[in-house]
Amino acid sequence: MSSVGATNTLSGPFNLSELSEPQRYEIFDRLQRNMPRVWEAMRLNVENESVVVIPSVTLDRLGDGSGSMTQAFEERFLFLLLLLREPRLRMIYVTSTPVAPAIVEYYLALLPGVIPSHARARLTLISVGDGTARPLSQKLLERPRFLRRIATLIPDPSLCHLIPYNTTELERDIAVTLGIPMYGADPRLVHLGTKTGSRRLFAEVGVPHPLGHEDLHTLDELANAVVLMRGQRAMAEVIVKLNEGVSGQGNALVDLRGLPAPGDANERDQTVKRLEQMQFERANTPLNTYLDKLAERGGIVEERIDGVEMRSPSVQLRATPTGQVELLSTHDQILGGPSGQSYMGCRFPADFAYAPAISAEAKVIGERLASQGVIGRFAVDFVSVRDTKGAWTSYAIELNLRKGGTTHPFLTLQFLTDGRYDAPSGLFLTAEGREKHLVATDHLKSDQLKALSIDDLFDIVARHHLHFDHARQVGVVFHMISCLTETGRVGLTAVGNTAAEAEALYQRAERTLLDEARTALEQSVVHT
Repeated sequence: MSSVGATNTLSGPFNLSELSEPQRYEIFDRLQRNMPRVWEAMRLNVENESVVVIPSVTLDRLGDGSGSMTQAFEERFLFLLLLLREPRLRMIYVTSTPVAPAIVEYYLALLPGVIPSHARARLTLISVGDGTARPLSQKLLERPRFLRRIATLIPDPSLCHLIPYNTTELERDIAVTLGIPMYGADPRLVHLGTKTGSRRLFAEVGVPHPLGHEDLHTLDELANAVVLMRGQRAMAEVIVKLNEGVSGQGNALVDLRGLPAPGDANERDQTVKRLEQMQFERANTPLNTYLDKLAERGGIVEERIDGVEMRSPSVQLRATPTGQVELLSTHDQILGGPSGQSYMGCRFPADFAYAPAISAEAKVIGERLASQGVIGRFAVDFVSVRDTKGAWTSYAIELNLRKGGTTHPFLTLQFLTDGRYDAPSGLFLTAEGREKHLVATDHLKSDQLKALSIDDLFDIVARHHLHFDHARQVGVVFHMISCLTETGRVGLTAVGNTAAEAEALYQRAERTLLDEARTALEQSVVHT
């Protein structure tokens, strides 16, 4: 544990390592009481206001991933550089390894009505120099002197706050160490965002959700739950979910077709066998590894909803530090993976056939969260199914108390256009009242893309006119750029005036990058 000095309400400066959990939370609570004032000051363009961005992806995963993907997800947050359109705001942005200068220039060039050099002078980029796949927050707390350096860069702590990706005790400790409040959910409320906590919250506020059971830790408990569910109604498949699985990667599909009838003497034994054959959304996951995670963190099992047509929309909201709950946007998620449960991208806005209904239900959930002290952005995921008569029915399936895959596309659109989501119409409107749509992904991936460098990407953007056009407020913004050469993966957000235009831009960008990559591979020359 780090030993950075932190001022608390007990008797003065302490080393973080000397503080107990209750003492750390005492300091944290005091800092958080300043957040409403800091929040209000941000809208006034006051001198010495600043933010510290720690885009640490501190989430429970079945695999460790790679250092390059860890860095790419940290850089996915670089859309926050668009906040520098505020002429007095200073930003301290921390990453595991240095961000390529060309990537920084790319984002600063997107700033509307701002001189890039002026914005760059107010931006401090610092890196830990640790390219391992561990969370950035953990790396920082292992380096007390590094945190001291960050603290010295804050012009006025009373006008500064921490922006994390998600919130755990690690991010709390960084806030305590720096002496600034954190814009995010209190880590003591993290249980609300687990799969178990989500189901219980949906039940408490009366929001429809799939039949299922929560707080399960063993194969036997899963089997007992499935037997009970089959006794309530017939179902073809169920989904097992780890409590803290991310983007569907903690999910597994269980086929129940052909099992003995409910109540049969062999039903439970056969159910156990089916559970042992569950299809994991994360490929090549050993059953024992999955069950170990289940035992450690718990999980749920619930019916897989099906219909004539199925969609996976989500609603994004925020609870402000002043206690207001704001509806931010709706999206239709693009899912993939072995059983169609892995998040791949999104389209905005969601279909109006169900957007108003899920927005109303999400607002009820948001009001309950705000009453319990949650602040920051969060999202509610739904499954919406259409019946033979064309009617849509929606079920809440997950609550994410953090920023997610839909956060950066939407905020990129908002910062670039200065627009807002209009809930009554279900549309995003610019300040001039123009309609905007987007299609985004984090998963444009091909081994062929490894043939392209960062400079190649920007050259392609220029030659094929894929850049964002501020005059028309239409175009493409790329993210997760640094992992292009190593992993053959990049993300993008395509913005258009209509859903069809956004889709066409997205398809053209994808096709252009793949064509250019193939051309690069074909142009290999042997010099003799």
